[in-house]
Amino acid sequence: MNNKPLAERIRPKTLDDYISQQHLVGKNGALTQHIKKGIIPSLILWGPPGIGKTTLADIIAEVSGRPFYSLSAINSGVKDVREIIQKAKNSGGLFTTKNPILFIDEIHRFSKSQQDSLLGAVERGWITLIGATTENPSFEVIPALLSRCQVYILNAFDKNDLITLLHRALEKDEIISKKDIEIKETDALLQLSGGDARKLLNIFELVVISEEEPVIITNDMVLKKVQKNTVRYDKTGEQHYDIISAFIKSIRGSDPNGAAYWLARMIEGGEDVKFIARRMLILASEDIGNANPTALILANNTFQSVSIIGFPESRIILSQCAIYLANSAKSNASYQAINDAQQLVRDTGDLSIPLHLRNAPTKLMKELDYGKNYKYAHSFEGNFAEQEFLPDEIKNTKLYIPGNNSRENSFRDVLKKLWKGKYGY
Repeated sequence: MNNKPLAERIRPKTLDDYISQQHLVGKNGALTQHIKKGIIPSLILWGPPGIGKTTLADIIAEVSGRPFYSLSAINSGVKDVREIIQKAKNSGGLFTTKNPILFIDEIHRFSKSQQDSLLGAVERGWITLIGATTENPSFEVIPALLSRCQVYILNAFDKNDLITLLHRALEKDEIISKKDIEIKETDALLQLSGGDARKLLNIFELVVISEEEPVIITNDMVLKKVQKNTVRYDKTGEQHYDIISAFIKSIRGSDPNGAAYWLARMIEGGEDVKFIARRMLILASEDIGNANPTALILANNTFQSVSIIGFPESRIILSQCAIYLANSAKSNASYQAINDAQQLVRDTGDLSIPLHLRNAPTKLMKELDYGKNYKYAHSFEGNFAEQEFLPDEIKNTKLYIPGNNSRENSFRDVLKKLWKGKYGY
């Protein structure tokens, strides 16, 4: 009997079988021509777990006909990296289309010194590096290495992608295809997977092998089976994003008890302290914002502190921050304002900058009326002069709506007084 998990058994071997990520590997995808021509730059694949980063690296190596080495940053070190680099050098690797590929999964878990050990080989063309990460490379990959790599973002699977995977398993897997299975409902499978294809297929296989034939897949049946087989916290993927989601939602919902519990689950599971602190740093701006600006300062100090201290002492600092954030006033007004502003830019394009707002460092620009009629706020009473700061096509557009909290209510009062009702404050 084949002991490989279902996700491994039906792993795509070609680009034609690769589901989703059409922006990268579709007909006009950013990586398609590179892959077909075998001219592969060093690159970082960034995205959530279970979306095909490792599979894509395998396909790239296969299609390009290059030697392929693979390491996991979880259990590899500088010695392993140097051994592979030496093998690549001994094989005569030069900066050609046939350079060996070194794939490093979870590259964000490599320390600075481990990442430093890759620099020379990447720069000299002894290897082509493909790194996979669930974390933002800007934070977790050293600048010198990041500058030598192209970063490609992989998106979570959508509903249609996941359903296609289920049907592929039904039709093509050597074990599943032989069973009498009917999928009546998919909502529970999709919800529990969280967009993670590997998790989806693992749950599907768990449900199928635990049932007598015929197997009828319904939402109730899936939930009952999975609840009986709940896995322990897995910081490398399985519950990683589910628990951080519960943690963040507890803080957003002003529940310090829930925040402390889910924090403890992550700590007991050995989660990276910087990952937890970084998520609180984001929340401090996204969900609290100007309702309490001190929250961002405390979250940033927390991130800096735990980066130096580490476990076990960091648990105290993380708890202090989480409980402070949970008890803080909440506002997503700044978050919503930049979302709406970005959408407005996408909808309207690069609108012309009003002349009075333009910089006029030269005589010609002044003759062209750059900066003409601009009112310098400090020259007016109260350091304010009413004027339009948006392009004519979108003038009077309201993007910032103050939240309903004491601090932003004071913002609203100031704006109302200054703009005299112009924006509806």
